[in-house]
Amino acid sequence: MNTIGVSANRLEILQIAKAVAEEKSIDQRIVVEAMQEAIEKAAKAKYGQEHDIRAKIDPATGEQTLWRIQTVVADADLEDDSKELRLSEAKRIDPELEIGSELKEELPPFDFGRVAAQTAKQVIMQKVRDAERERQYEEYKDRVGEIINGIVKRVEYGHVIVDLGRAEGIIRRNDGIPRENFQPNDRVRAYLYKVSREVKGPQIFLSRAAPDFMVKLFAQEVPEVYDGVINIRACARDPGSRAKIGVISNDSSIDPVGACVGMRGARVQAVVGELSGEKIDIIPWNYDDATFIVNALQPAEVSKVVLDEEERRVEVVVADDQFPLAIGRRGQNVRLASQLTGWQIDLVTESADSERYQREFQERTDLFVEALDADETLAQLLASEGFETVEEIAFVAPEDFIQIEGFDAEVAAELQERAREFLDRVAAENDAKRKELGVEDEVMELDGMTPSFAVKLGLEGVKTVEDVAGLVPDDITGNREPGPDGKPVWVEGILKKGEMRKDDAQMFIMKARVLAGWIEADALEQLQAAQKPAETDTADLTEEERALLALGDLGGADAADAALEELEFDLDALAAEGGDDEAAPKE
Repeated sequence: MNTIGVSANRLEILQIAKAVAEEKSIDQRIVVEAMQEAIEKAAKAKYGQEHDIRAKIDPATGEQTLWRIQTVVADADLEDDSKELRLSEAKRIDPELEIGSELKEELPPFDFGRVAAQTAKQVIMQKVRDAERERQYEEYKDRVGEIINGIVKRVEYGHVIVDLGRAEGIIRRNDGIPRENFQPNDRVRAYLYKVSREVKGPQIFLSRAAPDFMVKLFAQEVPEVYDGVINIRACARDPGSRAKIGVISNDSSIDPVGACVGMRGARVQAVVGELSGEKIDIIPWNYDDATFIVNALQPAEVSKVVLDEEERRVEVVVADDQFPLAIGRRGQNVRLASQLTGWQIDLVTESADSERYQREFQERTDLFVEALDADETLAQLLASEGFETVEEIAFVAPEDFIQIEGFDAEVAAELQERAREFLDRVAAENDAKRKELGVEDEVMELDGMTPSFAVKLGLEGVKTVEDVAGLVPDDITGNREPGPDGKPVWVEGILKKGEMRKDDAQMFIMKARVLAGWIEADALEQLQAAQKPAETDTADLTEEERALLALGDLGGADAADAALEELEFDLDALAAEGGDDEAAPKE
């Protein structure tokens, strides 16, 4: 279309609009509107930019009409005579015109000059490009999460440009599988994870390294996954090298691992082939975090796990000969297991765990010898029975002492008396030290405050209620921060790790802020209400659901089915494998 003008054949105009619309896969009306805008722009160039000129192309006949629009205003309000017309003049043209009416003056047809034709062409093509970009965005934005097939168009600096038919996608260097080389015209499959609007058109981002790509491939290869009988609950990948997926079956008669592997490994091999030989570990998913972590570290055998729920960290103890297997090549196995489970995994060998236990046992023994003025044999006996602090000995029920072989009521009473005397002595020393450090008596009125805690606050320069109110929970409990190498490191707080929970620290600080007058008591009550577990209405629960609720396994009626399913799964596992006391979380 070299020239456009109102003198052009009407049918030709419509044919051009139809051809462009079909070529670009856009609505014909958009092309017609672009032509109208081009004609308006050319007319303004001929008659003057100050005029309000409108063009109209009949979509049925192709007939073109051109008008100049003037708005009727009061004689005294005239500001722009090119777009406005005095009421007195308008009345002479048409007596029925009023203020605010529009007067349309039809303009004669004209031929486009070379410059005007070129300008019109640019206007039309810009409009068409904008419409094409919008069409591409609308087409692909709803396909996020799908696997897209395309043909490699070109490779630029490691980025693969993929021809999707009516659009282009890009597999960025970090979204591709390492050491995977594509050539132009190669067919490729990738996961569509993002579509964004850009000035130059929508950007369609594809990935072959995303965990969701593997999940979708299994859904294509395994009918049970596609039908929802088997769920892939988690996936972690080291693209091109190794991956782990966690699977669970909603049908007890179907083995999720076997179904994903397929006959002679046909199903999993189809996925492996698509991913350039990436090794895949298929892990049975479990509702119990400890059990799932043990499964995720396969093929290494785990001796014991200890969970830290607050920090989502887990300490895993493995045999010395299993330690390299648990870590994997360059830490790959434990890294993938951590990504799969969502827990930060700390590996410890049995020998290191034993040494630590012996060290802690000796520290407790020495403490009991000093505090209770007892011999080492008695102190070791108390430590072996699970006593960790002098407070436990001082305030434990006497019946618990009597159950220990060789202990009677008289011995128990004597030990508890010595323990209390030791605690009183320590408390008096800490109180004196607290006063020496300048910690005010008002601080001691806070709930949860102890002389030893006050001393630790004083050593950190926290001496008044206002000082306590200015703290944050991490100041008391400690927290993890990025280290010099980027890995998180533990930064000690005022108290040792585990001495106070973050929620308790927050409540402690809030009480100090109330006492200091910084906040109202209502804010503290709201916080207490938020931290209080929601009460469950048991009126409509079944006997099974009420039983589960009593055991602490049910959070409400809506979670009944999930809790029942979890209980059934665990019972089956115990029946098949036997109980694993060591794998249970430590209280």
